[in-house]
Amino acid sequence: MIKDLVGQAYAAMRFNSRRTALTMLGMAWGIATVVLLLAYGDGFGRAIDNIFSNWGAKVIGVFPGRTSLQAGGSKAGVQVRLTLDDVERIQNSVPTVKHVSPIMFKTCTVQNETRSFQFEVQGIYPSVHRILNLPMDEGRQLNGEDIMNRARVAVIGSEAKSKLFSGQYALGEHIRIDGISYEIVGIAAAKMQEGNDDVNRKVYIPFTTFGDLKDLRYIDAIWLDYEVMDYDSVERAVRETLSVYHGFRADDRRAVMIFNAMKQVTQFHIITLGLKILLAFIGTLTLAIGGIGLMNIMLVSVTQRTTEIGVEKALGARRRHILFQFLAEALIITFAGGVLGVILSYAISLGIGKITLYSALASNADAGDIRLIINTSTLLIATLILALVGLISGMLPAIKASNLDPIEALRYE
Repeated sequence: MIKDLVGQAYAAMRFNSRRTALTMLGMAWGIATVVLLLAYGDGFGRAIDNIFSNWGAKVIGVFPGRTSLQAGGSKAGVQVRLTLDDVERIQNSVPTVKHVSPIMFKTCTVQNETRSFQFEVQGIYPSVHRILNLPMDEGRQLNGEDIMNRARVAVIGSEAKSKLFSGQYALGEHIRIDGISYEIVGIAAAKMQEGNDDVNRKVYIPFTTFGDLKDLRYIDAIWLDYEVMDYDSVERAVRETLSVYHGFRADDRRAVMIFNAMKQVTQFHIITLGLKILLAFIGTLTLAIGGIGLMNIMLVSVTQRTTEIGVEKALGARRRHILFQFLAEALIITFAGGVLGVILSYAISLGIGKITLYSALASNADAGDIRLIINTSTLLIATLILALVGLISGMLPAIKASNLDPIEALRYE
């Protein structure tokens, strides 16, 4: 029976081949629009993830501030100063923390022979390379021996290397930081850098060696990463740990200022989800236009084949046979248009390649651009939308055909 229905539908489509082709084209354009809009939403979300992964998503930065709430006998406005003991307290008291490092920073005069620039110099533990995702382009990272030996070694950013050495080989060479000589052991890979951001112009030296440039009694910041997905619990645990030893209230958000990257990632994920829903809705409306065209053509077909329907009913065809006959024709047109639309969407996505997003604002930011990559979930959602539109568009004409009175149908001219 199914074979007969498909055969009848195919014969009817061949009889009106031009009309069928135009209807398929409308459905193809509609489904291609759905697929491409969904692919754009996925590409936008992937670009945002790439931007954050450039620095590390599960990352928290802790910076000293001033209390804004009274705690015990202490009044508000007390300066909170972080020390190396706080680094150990966080490491020992917050079990979900993987790596933690103090950070010291200072803008220094960095020289190589006659070249001299003002760069930010940071004193770090080696774990910062993992926390802040600082891979090497050349050479090695700072290590534990550098910390223990107070070694005067440095890792410099890609742009700092270009400015100081102008294309010359830099590994093993020496630079002077505020007049003190340091050997270059590594050059950090270029990272996304927006506007006047100096991320690629930074110079990293061992934390212990930073004592030559600045007093290490109080540290400028603490950076850490963690394992769990519940970023709020990690931030809360860090605040509670520091509040106990510094005598401020744990809910005083100004006592220590915390940058929690996952909060921003989550906010952007919500924005991305909303964008995907909006784009899917717009794509569905576009596909619905094609569906209306299909419905109109099928209603015309029912009118033109009224006598044929009367003959079939007179010969014993039941309502469901007529219903399935016209519904099958509509679904075959929908399926063929869907296949053509998917092929079209793949061709367009490959032709476009990528859409500029973050690279328009930042250098070394190609990973932050949108790529129209069509994945399985996109095709599945598009197929479900297509099936729903095709079913609705084909069902109404099919119901009309099945409800025709056989005597009136035979009399129709």
